[in-house]
Amino acid sequence: MTEASRVGETTHDNPTPWIADHIRRFEETGGNPRPGVNDLLLTTRGRKSGLLRRTALAYVRDGNGAYVLTASNAGSDRHPAWYLNLLATPEVTLQVGTATLAATARPATAAEAARLWPVIVSAMPSYETYRTATTREIPLVLVTPDRP
Repeated sequence: MTEASRVGETTHDNPTPWIADHIRRFEETGGNPRPGVNDLLLTTRGRKSGLLRRTALAYVRDGNGAYVLTASNAGSDRHPAWYLNLLATPEVTLQVGTATLAATARPATAAEAARLWPVIVSAMPSYETYRTATTREIPLVLVTPDRP
């Protein structure tokens, strides 16, 4: 069992209204809130609070079994909280469809990011807009399930 999935702990959903609605739709549709888009739920351990925090994210696969997440924060000049949380505690939980997976997260290397950005932009063109909206380098995160 990962640090981010202890039995009996309450998980706190992202309070941003549109993300909370996305989480609700994810659960109501068995993990398919936006047909044609790969979505998952990511649970991290809050780096300050120690609480379990859950958010909804789009993903692509890297071909080596990892889920690739984009820490875009919609082009904001600051990293999303979930990204900062997994830097502090890389053991996370993913919900993909109806499956829940213990996993480990890490930032992509520069070489991995260069290879993966075209795949991400192809799947979600809005990410290119986010990249040009901010001066920060938007990190990519590889999340690898603990068991294949």
